[in-house]
Amino acid sequence: MDRDSNIVIIPTYKEKENIEALIKAISSLDHVFDILVIDDNSPDGTADIVKGLQKSNSHLFLLERSGKLGLGTAYIAGFKFAIEKGYDFIYEMDADFSHDPRDLISLCKACDNDGADVAIGSRYISGVNVVNWPLSRVLMSYFASIYVRFVTGMKIMDTTAGFKCYRREVLENILPNQVRSVGYSFQIEMKFIAWKLGYKIVEVPIIFTDRRLGSSKMSGGIFNEAIWNVLRMKIRSWFVKYRRNGAAA
Repeated sequence: MDRDSNIVIIPTYKEKENIEALIKAISSLDHVFDILVIDDNSPDGTADIVKGLQKSNSHLFLLERSGKLGLGTAYIAGFKFAIEKGYDFIYEMDADFSHDPRDLISLCKACDNDGADVAIGSRYISGVNVVNWPLSRVLMSYFASIYVRFVTGMKIMDTTAGFKCYRREVLENILPNQVRSVGYSFQIEMKFIAWKLGYKIVEVPIIFTDRRLGSSKMSGGIFNEAIWNVLRMKIRSWFVKYRRNGAAA
């Protein structure tokens, strides 16, 4: 393809305070990353800001949706776009600067140079690297990852992380398995299926910084939903043959 082989997918809902600065930060990196913003009809004009930036940024794309349809469906739409366009490395990233744009380089290196199929920006691979979260939320997130490891058997320290890089082949093989989760547990299920398919998953240490601007979409209820979805996912896996390009993994 003519374009660069990296694309960063950023779902948004009411992120007008952050989106312009984030796009400019990614665009200023030494390595070229295309950017796909998937906006769920933000009432604050987030999509309009992106449209304005598109006039001077040929690496920026926008997909507008009719409303809040769930994080998982936003990423699935982004993955389909990236696969159709032939990108080699496809990234997930939050819009609120909790993920440092400079860490995209580390994720890229892990996959492009070091042979990982999935690279995770991990808060817990080298201690607990979280800034500005209340202790209750740190503990909730940390023990959620322990719970997921216990239920699934995955050897991943940050099972709920949302900052990742995939090789295109991984997503081409995950999508036919029909990911069921649409909310927070989507991040867990994607890792689980990649692991069941036998892909090489590595964790790259990052420092996670809580948002400074805008409002968080996270709540205790979302965590509770994820807990039950992990159990359903594990039980469902007993009846699924995970296949990679037609061969059982």
